[in-house]
Amino acid sequence: MTIPQMRTDPAGAASAEPLPTLVGSGWAVGRAMVRDRTAVLGLVLIVSLVGAAALAGVLAPHDPDAVDVARKFAPPSATYPLGTDNLGRDLLSRLLFGARLLIGTAVAAGLSTALIGLVVGMVTAFYGGLLDTVLSRVVDIVLAFPLFLLALAITGVLGPGLGNLMVAVVAVAWASYARVVRSAVLAEREKPYVEAARAAGASDLGLLTRHLLPNIVAPIVVLTTLDIGVMLLAISGLSFLGLGVEPPAAEWGAMLSEGRNYLDRAPYLMLYPGLAIFLLVLGFNLLGDGLRDALDPRARRR
Repeated sequence: MTIPQMRTDPAGAASAEPLPTLVGSGWAVGRAMVRDRTAVLGLVLIVSLVGAAALAGVLAPHDPDAVDVARKFAPPSATYPLGTDNLGRDLLSRLLFGARLLIGTAVAAGLSTALIGLVVGMVTAFYGGLLDTVLSRVVDIVLAFPLFLLALAITGVLGPGLGNLMVAVVAVAWASYARVVRSAVLAEREKPYVEAARAAGASDLGLLTRHLLPNIVAPIVVLTTLDIGVMLLAISGLSFLGLGVEPPAAEWGAMLSEGRNYLDRAPYLMLYPGLAIFLLVLGFNLLGDGLRDALDPRARRR
């Protein structure tokens, strides 16, 4: 839908002229993203690291779990581009395969969290009443605890493992989504277009999915993009504490934990996985900030 702009012609008559772009259209959002250099940088970082993880089987020069004690702490060379660790395993190969575990788990956790929070927030705000009261109190209780500490406690109960780690993170992080979605639905449900759809005979499911959801999806997309970075840090931190993957599987947080024992002799064992985590989290944060500005018509006009 174009936004008309009033203009007075030389004869003094007022005429309506549409703005040159569609506010909120896909093209407008895409152009705003392209003009935002930080968003482009974030996208480049994400695509590069995710692409390297996807092509780990092709790019990795060695088996990431192959042990060769005779070559432990080998410096970077043509055979081992980033050197080897304390067991003679190729560090580059372990970084590439470790990216698969970390990125896959973080993205799965982020999407699951967004879906659960979206459903809970929309249902509670739309129907209200006792359901809204009870679930809102549950959300308040979950948000009262720091995300990392509560996830640590849940993982300690469930036991180590990447699956349990993802369950723990999702069980903690959904509450923030539910609160954002609830606020958005409360603001939208009394607007004329919802009343018109209800008068036309739309069902509750139709109102939620066809009318309300398209108008609240923008903040959820931004929040999901930003929170994937938080998921990456949480999963890496819990893996660093020994609650993630089981050895000898490669994962960046676990690699940091292994490398700290040899910080004085081989600091690169912590440098490379730490730098990889930093760049990936930075990429999602920059992309999320760019999406937030691009999906806001007022920010685009500024």
